[in-house]
Amino acid sequence: MSYTNLTKPRATRQDDEEKYSVTMLIPKSDVATKADIDASIEAAAQAAISKIWGGVRPPVLPIPIHDGDGVKENGTPYGPECKGHWVITAGTKNKPQVVHQSNIATELIPQDIYSGMYARVTVNFFGYMYKGRKGVGCGLGNVMKTRDGDVLGGGVSAAVDFTGVGSEAATPGIPAAGQVNPLTGQPYGQTSINPLTGQPM
Repeated sequence: MSYTNLTKPRATRQDDEEKYSVTMLIPKSDVATKADIDASIEAAAQAAISKIWGGVRPPVLPIPIHDGDGVKENGTPYGPECKGHWVITAGTKNKPQVVHQSNIATELIPQDIYSGMYARVTVNFFGYMYKGRKGVGCGLGNVMKTRDGDVLGGGVSAAVDFTGVGSEAATPGIPAAGQVNPLTGQPYGQTSINPLTGQPM
């Protein structure tokens, strides 16, 4: 997942309507998924010829899937994370549900949703005519996170930044640093010394 706008809508261009969206990076080795996408795009185009485009198919049909090893419409190359992938962006006006595969009944908190995570996504393809342009778009349904991945965009979590520095999470059954032993009144890990014997009390 890249460019994840799943918790708050965003407009990609100044005059565009704000939408929830995500860009999906599909490995080129996943030929079955690519074949399903191609078939769905063609089915959407065939339906749009009679329903939206007045019986005329555009000679060059804009579609929502692109070659990550190529260049964007403006001629600039895709980012390094796109290499070896098909790139497809899906959007919706309605807020999608984002869940984890371990608990599909509970939505994830925003901090667990980021560019770089892996997920399964429900999408639908549709023909459109917008400001004189005809094409096939990709609508976004819901998202099921399958596992974590490297954060895209240069950011890292505080847990990664401070690994091995500062307090670690307490291990079950082992008191955390700073907790006071109710029997001795001393912090765990510290003991009082008997001044007569030199031994811990």
